[in-house]
Amino acid sequence: MKFYGREDELRQLSQLEQKTKIQGVMTVLTGRRRVGKTELAFQQVQGQKFIYLFVSKKAEFLLCQEYLADIQRCFELPVIGEIRSFSDIFKLLLELGKTNRFTLIIDEFQEFTSINPSIYSDIQKLWDIYKKQIHLHVIFIGSIYSLMRKIFRDKKEPLFGRADAIIHLQGFSLNALSNLLKEYRIFDAKNWFDLYLLTGGMPKYVELLMDAGVQNLSDMLNVMLAKNSLFLEEGKYLLIEEFGKEYTIYFSILELIAQGKTARSEIGAILEKDIGGYLQRLEDDYTVIQTYKPMTAKPQSRLQRYTLIDNFIKFWFYYFYANRAAIEMENFSYIKKIMNKTYANYSGRILENFYHTLLAETGLYNRIGRYWEKGNLNEIDLIAVNDLEKRMVVAEIKRNAKKINTTELKLRAEKLRPFFDGYTVEYLALSLDNMEDWL
Repeated sequence: MKFYGREDELRQLSQLEQKTKIQGVMTVLTGRRRVGKTELAFQQVQGQKFIYLFVSKKAEFLLCQEYLADIQRCFELPVIGEIRSFSDIFKLLLELGKTNRFTLIIDEFQEFTSINPSIYSDIQKLWDIYKKQIHLHVIFIGSIYSLMRKIFRDKKEPLFGRADAIIHLQGFSLNALSNLLKEYRIFDAKNWFDLYLLTGGMPKYVELLMDAGVQNLSDMLNVMLAKNSLFLEEGKYLLIEEFGKEYTIYFSILELIAQGKTARSEIGAILEKDIGGYLQRLEDDYTVIQTYKPMTAKPQSRLQRYTLIDNFIKFWFYYFYANRAAIEMENFSYIKKIMNKTYANYSGRILENFYHTLLAETGLYNRIGRYWEKGNLNEIDLIAVNDLEKRMVVAEIKRNAKKINTTELKLRAEKLRPFFDGYTVEYLALSLDNMEDWL
């Protein structure tokens, strides 16, 4: 699959690279695994001189031997004695940066935490000394968000404030997904939505499905539910390293949220445990979930719900983790039967997120959210507001447009009037049938 949809990020990286004419530049590229961080960096350095170093879990001395060989393939070096520390490797690269303009990519940078944490202090000291003298663009890539955030955003850490830019890479936009499906000649509204639901726009997952020649949802599920499929254990591999020893508690919470148990009290009652601290870490440290409140709620309001941010993670917990015994037995037909019974209901909830994202990508609104009252009364699926032009969209969202009653929607929306006095309101019925209207 060819490279898609990263024009803004490539433009930003190019602008950063241009600054190396004057001095060294440090860029941090983060985002969860499979989002395409390394591929983005490689696209940026096409036709340029660069060195790529991967931080694998091995002794520092062995890494240094590998790195020295990589450097010698790019530069003619004098005979060098034994190098045992990454500090010496980094200093060598900075010296080369005095007379050579090139890019240094260090992948899985957070792994130095377990290899030798003092490396971060060494980098900081050397960077402060050399930055004004060199023409080097350093790109640090990291997949474990909590560690990368600590390394570069924690005021107590040596590399705090050193990065010229921190780019957090997200999955493909809905517009990019639609263009990709059109290029493969399989675009229709349902394929567009199903691909969003299953992959969350993660490039690696999209690539696997496209390379398999999928034509529809059934094909997509056959690829995902196959022996030795990457997708089967993917959720575990993505999160277990983030969560550490307490991953089972975190997994239980995420499974419940995926099932629609979105209130803290509801989750805590089922697990019979105070889960406030876990929820806070899932949101603030790991950015796996987020809270949302009714559009009109005050900041201190306790009326809030939780949702999983990543569509694939949500799908994995709902279908794969919840049925892990069947997965281990490779009883994929059983999982498919469950999907046949529940997919319409499950996808109905995801369709709401789809439209929230779709309207956000239009750039026409500055606020998009939902509304409900205590006891889940007067629920409204989508409210999109343009405060500058004093207009808003109020919508109900269902897979089948025939099940939407706009008269009832208008009655429920009466509760919003005091908060949006003088606003023009457009009432919409949004379904699978009119998704393309917003492209």
